[in-house]
Amino acid sequence: MPPVTLTTARLVLHAPTEADVDAITAACQDPEIPRWTTVPNPYFRQDAEDFVALVADWWADGSQTVWGIFADGVLVGVIGLHHIAGHAAGGSAELGYWMVADARGRGYLTEAARAVLDWGFAELGLARIRWQAVVGNVPSARAARALGFRFEGTQRQALTSQRGRDDGWVAGLLTTDDRTPVEWPVL
Repeated sequence: MPPVTLTTARLVLHAPTEADVDAITAACQDPEIPRWTTVPNPYFRQDAEDFVALVADWWADGSQTVWGIFADGVLVGVIGLHHIAGHAAGGSAELGYWMVADARGRGYLTEAARAVLDWGFAELGLARIRWQAVVGNVPSARAARALGFRFEGTQRQALTSQRGRDDGWVAGLLTTDDRTPVEWPVL
């Protein structure tokens, strides 16, 4: 599928391009990003170039949809629907994201994620979107809770990265959920 641009009150979301490589490289120097995600550490410019190329391939084959999040033309994060399965039959995907340090706490993530979730449910016909994070990633969990995800549990050694295996929190959001935040036992 061709890449889609999403626009919110303060943000523009579009597939990252070669023009964004330096901004992605700079953002991924923040130790918090590889600490909680599968982003390589150390992170080099070649990693960003490879990522931009992968994003184009993922959009083309429909397996993943990834956007750069831009506020006033500046990259403030990346968000995507990963592992998309069953487009036409009420499929599923996983929501993933990271934010640059200067953009955290401004509500950009939830604003961008609402647009992505709405698009995934409406345009891809998804029935379920999953969120997962390394146990202890409280900021990510708070964002997912604010988006209406329902906490489903802890999976032992379920997440893999260059660090090895980590326990993971998992939550789900159904197209039929009202998205009102509910209590999570880990927050």
